[in-house]
Amino acid sequence: MIELSVQNLKKSFEVGEILLDGLSFEIQTGECVGIMGRNGCGKTTLFRMLTGELEPDEGTIVFAPNRKIGLISQIPSFPPGWTVENVLRSAYRELFSMKQKMEELERRMSVSSDRAILSEYDRLTNAYEVGGGYEMDTNVDKICNGLGIPASMREQLFSQLSGGEKTRVNLARLLLENTDILLLDEPTNHLDLRSVEWLEGYIKQFKGTTLTISHDRYFLDRVVERIIEIHDGRAEHYNGNYSFYLEEKQARFNLQMKQYQQEQAKIGQLSYTVERMKGWGINNRVLYRRAMAMQHRLERIRKTERPKTEKTMKARFGEKEFFGDAVFSVKGMEKSFGEKKLFSDVELLVEGGERIAILGDNGTGKTTFLRCLLGEEPVDAGRIRFGPTVKTAYLPQIMRFEHPERTLYDTMLYEKNCTPQQARDRLGAFLFSGEDVFKTVGTLSGGEQSRLRLCMLMDEKINLLILDEPTNHLDIASREWVECAIEEYEGTLLFVSHDRYFVDKFATRIWELEDGVIRDYPCGYAKYRSLKENAAIRPIPQTEKPVKKEKPVQKTDTKALEKEVRRLEREIDKQEQLVAQLDQQLLAAATDYQELLRLTGEKEAAEEKLAGLMDLWEQAAAKLE
Repeated sequence: MIELSVQNLKKSFEVGEILLDGLSFEIQTGECVGIMGRNGCGKTTLFRMLTGELEPDEGTIVFAPNRKIGLISQIPSFPPGWTVENVLRSAYRELFSMKQKMEELERRMSVSSDRAILSEYDRLTNAYEVGGGYEMDTNVDKICNGLGIPASMREQLFSQLSGGEKTRVNLARLLLENTDILLLDEPTNHLDLRSVEWLEGYIKQFKGTTLTISHDRYFLDRVVERIIEIHDGRAEHYNGNYSFYLEEKQARFNLQMKQYQQEQAKIGQLSYTVERMKGWGINNRVLYRRAMAMQHRLERIRKTERPKTEKTMKARFGEKEFFGDAVFSVKGMEKSFGEKKLFSDVELLVEGGERIAILGDNGTGKTTFLRCLLGEEPVDAGRIRFGPTVKTAYLPQIMRFEHPERTLYDTMLYEKNCTPQQARDRLGAFLFSGEDVFKTVGTLSGGEQSRLRLCMLMDEKINLLILDEPTNHLDIASREWVECAIEEYEGTLLFVSHDRYFVDKFATRIWELEDGVIRDYPCGYAKYRSLKENAAIRPIPQTEKPVKKEKPVQKTDTKALEKEVRRLEREIDKQEQLVAQLDQQLLAAATDYQELLRLTGEKEAAEEKLAGLMDLWEQAAAKLE
C-alpha cells in the first residue's frame, strides 16, 4: 500500500534559484527510506512541506488516510516551567484527556446508574486501553532508558538543558507519540553511541513508516532499505542501503560516462565526414545533399549529458616532523566538577603515529579530557607532559571565533597573516568562492564554520591533531573529504567521535571513558565492539552458580569417564529445560520492559552455562572414544 506519494514537487525561495524541480517519489507502508543529498539541496525543506509547514509552488503531496505524522527537526518551545517529565508526558495529551473524562464519569456513576453514562465510560475505557493508557509509565521508562535520559534529568526544567539534551528529550517525546510515519532529520546528532544503537533497534522494530535524513553512514547502512537522493532538484532512487548506494552510484556514473564518450566519438566521426562531403559536394549536388542529410541526422542525435563530478576540497594538513618516543604522557590525572568526578588516576602514554578514538556516553567528560590535555581546563591532580617537538592543532566541537563580525576573507587575512591572493586560494580550496568569501563568520551554518576552521588549521605545521566531533554538521561529501585529508596525514591523531564509520576507519586504539575510568583497548573499533559484546554476555547472575571447572580425568579410568559423560548429559538436559522455561517467561513478559531486561540477562547466562557444559561433554566424550 502506498503510504506517501509526492509528484512533481517544485519549490523556489529566490527568483531564478530553484531548490526542488519536479521531485517525485512514492513510499510504501512499513518502509524505512533514507533521504540524502548535499547540504542545501532541499532535504529539510521537503520535510517541512510534508508536515504542512511550507506549501510547494507546484506539485502534490498525498498521504494514506488517517495517518499520524511526527517530525523531529527543530526543537519546539514549551511553557517556561515545564520539566523534562512534562515534555515527555505531553506525548499522551489525548490519553490524559480521556482519563480526566473517565474520572468525571466515575464520579457521576457513583450517584447515578444512567445507561448512557455507563456506555460512554465503556467506550472511553476501551479507547484508553487500546491507545496504551495502561502502559504509559512502562513506555516512558523504556524510551528514557534507551536514549540515556536518567531520572535526575527528568526532574530538571527543559529550558535548562543543553542543546544535545533537548534533542534527545524531543526525540523521546516523538517516539512516545505513537505516530504512523516518522520523519527524522539528523536523528543521531547529539546522541552517544549507546543511544544511537538503541535507536537503530527501535526503528528496525517500528511497524510504521520511517523517512530519515542522515549523514551517519553506519546508521544508514544498518537501518534504511532504500535511498532517495535529491540531486539538481530531482529524486534519484537506489533500492538498498548506503553501501549499495555507493556501488550503484559509481556504476551509474561509469555507464553514463561510457555512453557519453561513445556518443562523442560517433559525433566527432560524423562531423568529420559531413565536412569532407560538403567540400567534395561543391561541384556535386548529390554529395552535397547527402552531406546535409547527415548533418540533420547529426543534429537529431540524442546526446547523453556528461556526468558531473562533485566539487571537492583540495588541501591537506601541514606536517611537522616528530622526533622522540612519546608524544605525551599522563600520570595520575584527576578532574571533578563539584561532587561529580569525571575521571581519576589516569595513566596513559602516546607514541608517534598512533590514531586514538575516545569513546563514551554523553556527559562522561570526553571534551573536558581534551581541554585538560590542551591546558584550557586545569586538572585537580596529576601531570601531563608533551614531547619537546610536539606541535598541536585542535578542532573543537563548538566553533567560536573571536571576531564573528568579520568576513571569511578578513578572518583569513588577520588571523593567518596571509596575502589577499593566498586567502582567496585557500578559501577556494575549501569551496568558499565568489561572494561567499564576503559572508560574515557569524552567519555561517555549523558545517560552514567547521570548514572554515579546518581551512585555518590546514596550513599549520603540526604532528598532533586533536579533533572533537569533526564530522558534526558536515554532509557526506564533506566527511569523505576530511577522511581523505586524514588518510594522508601521518602524524598522531586523537579524536572524539560518535560517527562509527569514521571511528572504524581510523582508530587503531580506543580509550573508553566510563564511570570515571579510562580503559585502554589497543585495537580498532571492530575488535573493541567484539570485546564489549563478549564481556556483556559473560557475567552470571548471583542466583546462578557458576560452572565449576572440572578436574581432568585420567584417560585410563574408563568407568570414571563414562560416569562423567552421563553426569554432564543430565546437567545439559536440566540446563536446556531452564532455557526453554526462560523463553516462555520472555514471551509472557513482552509488555514489561524491566522484566524483559532481567529475563534476557538470565537467559544469556543460562545459555553461556549450557555452552560450557557442552564443551565439557565433548571433551569427556572424545577421551572416552
